Amino acid sequence: MAGQEHSEETAARRRWMSVLAGAPAAEVEAAWEGLPARPERQFLRAPETGMVMVRGRAGGTGRRFNLGEMTVTRCAVRLDDGTVGYGYVAGRSPRHAELAATFDALMLRRDEAAAAAVDALARARKARRSATAAKTASTKVDFFTVVRGEN
Repeated sequence: MAGQEHSEETAARRRWMSVLAGAPAAEVEAAWEGLPARPERQFLRAPETGMVMVRGRAGGTGRRFNLGEMTVTRCAVRLDDGTVGYGYVAGRSPRHAELAATFDALMLRRDEAAAAAVDALARARKARRSATAAKTASTKVDFFTVVRGEN
């Protein structure tokens, strides 16, 4: 069962890191400012921007191919209690990567205020996605084929 527990923790961490990386930088900054206590931290890896190769699959399941490169900013921090957090965000946003790494560390130490902030970011992301889906659905056109009977 230890392996299952580890995979559940890993899945939870993937979820919150995805929320932090996908949230707009301004929302992550607001969540940070909303914390009742902001811990001291030091950089293990200061925010740095680089490129990563994005890969795709033909037809979604076929052979892999290199789609192109994208810019990513990463950061690693250590909190005052020794907890280490990592942040990776698309684009060139050192502050966003720093805050994502800090929230990651706070989530690892099970900080309730950070968990509430990340949950709020996740709800905001879900609302944005729902609004986009509704807007897209309103433009949907149903096509149908009329079969002509030829005798």
